[in-house]
Amino acid sequence: MSFKSKFLNFFKIVFPSSWAEFGLFVLFILAYGIFGTYLAQHYRIIFDARIPWDGYFSFDNKAIVMSGGSFERHPLSYYFFNWIRELAFYISGGKTGSNFRLTLAWLSNITISLSLIQIFKYLKNIIQLPLGLNILIVAFFSIFSTNILLSFTPETYTYTLFLLVLFNYYTAIKFKKDQKIAGSALVLAGITVGGLTVTNIIKVFIPIAFEKGLFKSWKKFGNAVFRVSLTCVAFIALYLYRIDFKYSNILSKSGEQYEKFSNVKSTPTWDMIYSYFFGGSILFPSFFIREKHNMKGFYYKALFMDVYTSIVPYIFIGLLLILIFWSYFRNFKNKLAQIVMLSMFVDILIHCVLRFGLHTSYIYGGHFVFAFPIMLGWLFFSYRNSPKMVSLLTVLLGIMFTFLLFNNYVRMWEFYDFVNQYYR
Repeated sequence: MSFKSKFLNFFKIVFPSSWAEFGLFVLFILAYGIFGTYLAQHYRIIFDARIPWDGYFSFDNKAIVMSGGSFERHPLSYYFFNWIRELAFYISGGKTGSNFRLTLAWLSNITISLSLIQIFKYLKNIIQLPLGLNILIVAFFSIFSTNILLSFTPETYTYTLFLLVLFNYYTAIKFKKDQKIAGSALVLAGITVGGLTVTNIIKVFIPIAFEKGLFKSWKKFGNAVFRVSLTCVAFIALYLYRIDFKYSNILSKSGEQYEKFSNVKSTPTWDMIYSYFFGGSILFPSFFIREKHNMKGFYYKALFMDVYTSIVPYIFIGLLLILIFWSYFRNFKNKLAQIVMLSMFVDILIHCVLRFGLHTSYIYGGHFVFAFPIMLGWLFFSYRNSPKMVSLLTVLLGIMFTFLLFNNYVRMWEFYDFVNQYYR
């Protein structure tokens, strides 16, 4: 295949390639863009040079935009956000005012909207669900709290979500054709996905284990080892270059980060897992405000998520998890479903078992929430020959969509009240 053909195929994968996809893309751009644009033009919440971290829900907007974040967790994001920052400065004339914030918000808006289109493509082209079901599932996913917040938030999670969904869709296309993942694609995915958040590089390697005939042919196995090794070497070389080859800093800094973010005991572990890790990334709970300072004498108000205080959200999240794991059980022999679930299990291990950042784990939704719409799609697929079950699941998802829309709409008004009061 020529370079031109590869480029065109890549373009078709990433961007809308049908009228339905283009229509949904415009809809998401407008829906997210209206709110994000208003925030950027009238409030400082998206970027305030005085606030290094935690302005809302523990997102580190200013730190990420200006430096790419900590090198031990975001080893190569420094380079990525250099481009974003310089573009924003170019458009804003070198100032961090409303045009600077607007550029950051619209880059996030476009990225999240493209992520939703990737989900739509997956449901349509890989799972091959009817158009109506595709739209329902994508609409349901679009109002997850993670997507709403990331649609105007300049953070690593925003771009990680897009890259992970894109890589999973690319992998599914290759597996549908009984092809292996190209070495160049694996290296690129490893550098971009792992470069933004180092632990996510594991997810890039998961599909390799499911390539056809991998463990039946020494040649295929050796080729897989070579591709993984090449990706690791390229990633490690760039990582070490980023820190001037002072590799001892990685272990010391990583240890400090683990101690700092893994020993919070203010809330029962089960409730943090339920309300923050799963719940907070999908269904907004109530909020509370804390006073913080930037270590230089400036005090500001910060907004955080609380645990659920009503039985209804617990039931909603519990029901959604039942559907997801029900789908996993129904599609256990489906390697594409396995890839998606194993990817989510990586985050469950890191945050729920090892407890890293569990007290604010709602911010990590960009690393795994894409598993929910995909697994819902596979659940509908598993009942494709049972119209009654499809109808029942459709009605159930419609009811859950209505509740999620109402709840998150109300909570975003509370978020707006907070911004209006403290960040004008």
